[in-house]
Amino acid sequence: MTRKFCVLAALLAGCALPLLAVLPALADDPPVQVEQPPVRAEQPAAEEEKEETVTILRPGARGDMVKLLQQRLHDRGFYYGAMNGKYDVQTRYAVWGFQKSRRMRPMNAVGPKIWQEFERPRRLRPLVPDGPANRVEINLTDQLLTVYRRRRPVLTSHVSTGANVHYCEAGRCGYAITPVGDFKVYKRTPGWEKSPLGMMFDSLYFNGGIAMHGSSVVPTKPSSHGCVRVPVPTAVRLYEMVQVGEPVYVRGKS
Repeated sequence: MTRKFCVLAALLAGCALPLLAVLPALADDPPVQVEQPPVRAEQPAAEEEKEETVTILRPGARGDMVKLLQQRLHDRGFYYGAMNGKYDVQTRYAVWGFQKSRRMRPMNAVGPKIWQEFERPRRLRPLVPDGPANRVEINLTDQLLTVYRRRRPVLTSHVSTGANVHYCEAGRCGYAITPVGDFKVYKRTPGWEKSPLGMMFDSLYFNGGIAMHGSSVVPTKPSSHGCVRVPVPTAVRLYEMVQVGEPVYVRGKS
């Protein structure tokens, strides 16, 4: 019995060897991975700021953003009104001028596209590339006036020129046309003056009774009797810059 028991024990031990040899391998197998739902990373603060709604400025708006708008327009020669943080009529005129200089339709609202344009190079092309270094150009097509100094544009203004209609007012009849051609400023009249056809401010005459002058009303469409209407604050700066004898070039068609 003892011998049989020993033999049986030896056989069992021998049969168990392969099983024992496998056990370490099973123990080395990697544990089963339980798939966890993905964890959403928090967005950086910078990305969150980009997703914020951009403020659209409109006439009547007030605050630091409007003041910044006025400063940007002034730095680029479009705005000469008060830095008051109020989106008033003079700010609106400057916005129109800037938009037209970038081939944009004049609109009152100032959104992301306008702010982007401030960061881009100026696109305005001279009407008279070979003209004098110091001159005034009036673009009837775009309704823009630009003053050049040393061949560089330093002032650009939204304007309203001749309405191209026949008129009879205050006993006078004629055609509301701003003539195309090459002219020179021959007369300057400071301050407000009353002409037969309306009030004029800081007038710069360049062709008979036709002048560049400040006006309280400068609509988007050609609406004058032939003169070149300019916003009053801009007219002040224009009058300071332009002297008698300054070349004036009028091009395009209103």
